[in-house]
Amino acid sequence: MIKIMVDSASDCRDKALYDLFIPMTVNLNEKEYRDGIDLDNDTFYSLLTSSQDFPRTSQPSPEDFRLPFEQVKETGDELIYFCLSSALSGTYQSATLAREMVDYNGIHIIDTRTASHMIGLLTQYARQRMEAGDTATEIAEKCEALKSRIRVYAGVDTLEYLRRGGRIGKASAMLGTMANVKPLITVSRDGEVEAVGKALGIPRALQTIVDKVKSDDIDLAYPICSLYTYGEENTLRLEKKLTAAGYSIADRLQVGSTIGTHVGPGVYGVFYVTK
Repeated sequence: MIKIMVDSASDCRDKALYDLFIPMTVNLNEKEYRDGIDLDNDTFYSLLTSSQDFPRTSQPSPEDFRLPFEQVKETGDELIYFCLSSALSGTYQSATLAREMVDYNGIHIIDTRTASHMIGLLTQYARQRMEAGDTATEIAEKCEALKSRIRVYAGVDTLEYLRRGGRIGKASAMLGTMANVKPLITVSRDGEVEAVGKALGIPRALQTIVDKVKSDDIDLAYPICSLYTYGEENTLRLEKKLTAAGYSIADRLQVGSTIGTHVGPGVYGVFYVTK
């Protein structure tokens, strides 16, 4: 049997899509929470917006992966783990070390080079390939090919959360220090968060995102989904612009606490797959 594992950075909460779940740890207001277990999105953003404390995340240890890996080995199953981008976290390294400890070739670890619901898109595709009868190796290979075609563009209120978390440089973070300047970010093909520009005001930021979407050759066999962290107003405005441009939005998805820790509230964006 093929099993699918995700970590909480995937924001995948549909238990029909995965079999095993690894939580990240979020530290906020001197308390430690396990994302997706004892911390839900509403609680996290309520704490985040009411606190002056900047949250931090901690990656799982190799030991956190060893036990589920050993269980998979004992049952003779195969496992595909869709891991948060190695450029954003040491989680991939922890999982790789655990696989070496267990010494089992039936564990496939995919460095997704992305985060949040873009990982969820990969798990949905993996489930489809399982139903079609593909082997674990075939599924892993096809997901490796698909991940390079996923694109995401988002606007943020500030780059300070990314700077403090070490996910973006100080020079890039300066983009968002000017009044009414709205930074725009993406996840690069190398799995890093990059500032891709800035716009004066929300209307221009929204239009810039739409223009970037229009410049891509989108594969409509996959959904186009919008994203938000806390507050949906700007995401709704983005959806209206995308709809007016001829795109159909399949779903509006909230970014959870693991990634929300590093981007902050007020994020609006869109992701899709290119041909």
